[in-house]
Amino acid sequence: MRISVYQLKPRFQQLLQPVLQGLARWGISPNQLTVGTTALMLLYGVALALYPGCQALWYGLPLVLLVRMALNALDGMLANATGQKTPLGAMLNELCDLVSDAALYLPFALVPGIHAGLVVGAVVVASWAECTGLAALAAGTQRRFDGPMGKSDRAVAFGLLGLLVGSAATPVWTNGLLVLVLVLLGWTLRNRVRAALRALG
Repeated sequence: MRISVYQLKPRFQQLLQPVLQGLARWGISPNQLTVGTTALMLLYGVALALYPGCQALWYGLPLVLLVRMALNALDGMLANATGQKTPLGAMLNELCDLVSDAALYLPFALVPGIHAGLVVGAVVVASWAECTGLAALAAGTQRRFDGPMGKSDRAVAFGLLGLLVGSAATPVWTNGLLVLVLVLLGWTLRNRVRAALRALG
């Protein structure tokens, strides 16, 4: 079942075409873009961890996540457009996504009122979901991106969580959202396994 923000990717990529052309002209490689994006996410995550009481940082998180989604789309687009698709690039893409997720989402565990176990659980189960998608590829079918809580969906959820934290929302809202994320992650795991098995016959 493909219920996911990921379905908007083709339209999103169309909007990024002018940026893609600029990156190609400047001679930036896909791997440079992937690693550079991860470095930026790590820096922002460190800032969130060091200053969990800074409202401006939490309000800025949705914008950072949007920029991350754009840059993540651009590295693949750049690789295709310039003929620079490599096994190293594919591995960096998967690894850096997990690193960026952890860097940006784990600092929520430091916010007073938020249950740290829910945050850590969401990050761990999200990594399982991505590993499940990769396991489908290893088993002989296509990489699975099924939702309802894929990478893009998590960005939307945690961006909303950042706004709630910045607005000093009560724990019932922040923790409730995290519980919902965990439930949807479990559903995502199920969907990816079932879709892969169907594809394999």
